[in-house]
Amino acid sequence: MEKLKQFLDKLLNPTVIILFAVTLRLVPHPPNFAPIAAMALFGGAYLNRRYALVVPIAALLLSDLVIGFYSPLVMVSVYGSFVLTGLMGLWLKKRKSAGNVVLTAMGASILFFLVTNFAVWAAGSYARDLSGLAQSYLMGLPFFRNTLLGDLFYTGVFFGGYELVKSLAVQKRPSAEIIKS
Repeated sequence: MEKLKQFLDKLLNPTVIILFAVTLRLVPHPPNFAPIAAMALFGGAYLNRRYALVVPIAALLLSDLVIGFYSPLVMVSVYGSFVLTGLMGLWLKKRKSAGNVVLTAMGASILFFLVTNFAVWAAGSYARDLSGLAQSYLMGLPFFRNTLLGDLFYTGVFFGGYELVKSLAVQKRPSAEIIKS
């Protein structure tokens, strides 16, 4: 019975939240207001180390199978930024606090913006000089706003929701004194 409880606590419950995030990515939403970074942070913070990076990236791949693939260089930058975000989640695992969760969500948004807009520029979408790089970042600013808002919103929902359910589950467990009587 204890092994089943450990399985539910360490893999199943966080995986359900991650699958929920994939579903949210597939429904219509404003550009870049998506749960992907929150999913990677959450996976790193709550999943067993063995699954922390694999499950969110697999979920991203599954949703990309439905949505479609894009430029290989940009795809590598997207997946790479989410692996790095998952590593930020692993760092967060033993340092969970509201402040750290907000800071890592903001850091994930900034990381994604910097890495993916650089990749768009490197893929040849803009002039191959500093003005083209600057234009790539400038054109990405409206998407960055949505990325930041989405990351903060979904990170709050996933971390807050999971912690709320955990605390409610602990409150509903019978106390040791009731069991002894």
